[in-house]
Amino acid sequence: MNSSSPSRRKEQLAAFGRLLDVLDRLRAECPWDRKQTMQSLRHLTIEETYELSDAILRDDLTDVKKELGDVMLHLVFYAKIASETSHFDIADALNAQCDKLIFRHPHIYGDTKVQDEEEVKRNWEQLKLKEKGNSSVLGGVPTSLPALVKAMRIQEKARGAGFDWEKQEQVWEKVQEELEEFRAEFAHPDAAQHNPERAAAEFGDLLFSLINFARFAGINPEEALERTNRKFIHRFQYLETEAAREGHRLADLTLNEMNTYWEQAKKLPQKPADDELPK
Repeated sequence: MNSSSPSRRKEQLAAFGRLLDVLDRLRAECPWDRKQTMQSLRHLTIEETYELSDAILRDDLTDVKKELGDVMLHLVFYAKIASETSHFDIADALNAQCDKLIFRHPHIYGDTKVQDEEEVKRNWEQLKLKEKGNSSVLGGVPTSLPALVKAMRIQEKARGAGFDWEKQEQVWEKVQEELEEFRAEFAHPDAAQHNPERAAAEFGDLLFSLINFARFAGINPEEALERTNRKFIHRFQYLETEAAREGHRLADLTLNEMNTYWEQAKKLPQKPADDELPK
């Protein structure tokens, strides 16, 4: 499929126009659609975004297509609501995005020369500062991001400003340093001497350094953790199923007995692509 051919572009524009037409009618005639506001849609949009993320992690392109449509509906819905108060419409939003992309890609639309991807990223962050008037390169990191994702974005933006380690080995040394400081919080033989707040702070430092190392290693820590979550769920559900099949309740099993099922689960073949789990 050549998505950039003139005939296909006409079909794409027609499909987008059809979505706008359908939404116009729903907004006018459907009781549920009429009552929606940006605030009422917000949590639904977050849910749809996570469903899209799940489909991507499963590499299920059929579901990706479906979830993209759901997310697209939400995006045009927000623009529709804004147009009703004459603030902006979908054309304003899309033109603003095009203008922003052109401005932030002077190596494509201007005379700027870049050597590699890293230079593109550095230019991007500097242009964002100029464009938004932020006093800090970290000003564009949304405060409501989940902490793990926020740590990734903070580190990426700091790198874009030139504030970063030079070598992966340096980052690993920092991980070991933070791990030792966290361990030291529990080294005192008297548990009453432990300081929970200080231990939590050291644990946060350790996580931040691990996320930093993952970035250097080319690993997306959010995706890696989610794959481990899925792996754990798969193995634990096997444990539950097999124990029940053999007439056992988990509450009656010892940890060693449960671990026998766990080791069996680890030897199972990888599941199909629609529920792909890491080895």
